[in-house]
Amino acid sequence: MAVTDIVTVAANSRVTIAVHALTWMALAARRGQPVMTSDEVAASVNTNAVIIRRSLGDLRGKGLVEVRHGAGAGWSLAREPAEITLLDVYDAVEPGPLFALHHSEPNLRCPVGKGIRPALTTIYGGVEDVLRRELAQTTIADVLRETVDERP
Repeated sequence: MAVTDIVTVAANSRVTIAVHALTWMALAARRGQPVMTSDEVAASVNTNAVIIRRSLGDLRGKGLVEVRHGAGAGWSLAREPAEITLLDVYDAVEPGPLFALHHSEPNLRCPVGKGIRPALTTIYGGVEDVLRRELAQTTIADVLRETVDERP
């Protein structure tokens, strides 16, 4: 996988990678391994450890994980899995809104150009509200239960 491919994959699946990493860390903690290296997490996600370190760094910035240096170095959950919502994860790893508007001002003399931003701002705002409400209702403990505990 080329470096540009790694960046693209990470940009398109940041929340999924972060949720996977946290869920794996929650399972490991349940099994008696509360501290994991980024290589161990990367093996579960099946991605490059650099991507995992970047994701865990974002999660650390929001108080979702902690890092230990020196003997016993690695990453651990900073809160109980039932206290980490997917909205917490989303807010930690997504730098901006779900949908962005034009980077440059549209042609305001055009009938669509002058009205597209207000129209899309309203629509996108509604979508973002629904997304945030849904993500707030699910925790890492819920994901762990769905992925491991309830599988046949």
